[in-house]
Amino acid sequence: MLELTALTKTFGETVAVNNVSLRIDRGEIVGVIGRSGSGKSTLLRLINRLTPASSGTVSWDGLPIYDLKGRDLRRWRRRCAMIFQQFNLAPRLDVITNVLIGVVAERPLATSLVKHFPATDRARAIRELEALDMVHAALQRAGTLSGGQQQRVAIARALMQDPELILADEPVASLDPINAEAVMEALKTATRERGIPVLVSLHSLEIARRHCSRIVAMSKGRIVFDGCPSGLSHEEVERIYSGRLGGVTIASHNDLEVAA
Repeated sequence: MLELTALTKTFGETVAVNNVSLRIDRGEIVGVIGRSGSGKSTLLRLINRLTPASSGTVSWDGLPIYDLKGRDLRRWRRRCAMIFQQFNLAPRLDVITNVLIGVVAERPLATSLVKHFPATDRARAIRELEALDMVHAALQRAGTLSGGQQQRVAIARALMQDPELILADEPVASLDPINAEAVMEALKTATRERGIPVLVSLHSLEIARRHCSRIVAMSKGRIVFDGCPSGLSHEEVERIYSGRLGGVTIASHNDLEVAA
């Protein structure tokens, strides 16, 4: 279980994430929505510790993430796989090598530099690609693939880490509708078949409604809605995206579960 408590991040006088408390259980795919600048990406980076928090805590199954250093912190980043909008693949390397990069941290540096991976790792990489309908491109340079194909390779690489949690930062923002659906289905499959919780930031409310079991909405760094997709009314959506939240009381995850 991932638990955030009073998590806050400031950049100078700007409060990017404001006193956020949140719990995510295994088997959930949680969509984080909101306007640009609402704090979605910063929230994910605070969990992965790519960005340090100004205050508050993050814990995974009771383990305090902000106490980790050195090897323990690197181990957490492997357990908490990150998928980015820009794919972050090595375009000149072939697809299977990009996927194998997911296990580099667990292998001797010298063998990784010369791209020498055990047969068991290569077999696993092929299985991950096959599950994402990308095995046909295993020997193709990553830079020659379409955006949707590259994102599926990035997901395969993340799954090679044997993650306990996946954070996906706008993974479909630059994709056409068909590829966006394929990527979201891949994330749903990871949750359904492996029990990996997924926290995914999304621009598209409709994609969040179709694919996420739960939606968290942010505005000005705060969580202003947390519940099932069916509980997100038209009026609340207008308030979230207009930023005019004033004194509105937003339903919580637990309230909506009781009301459903």
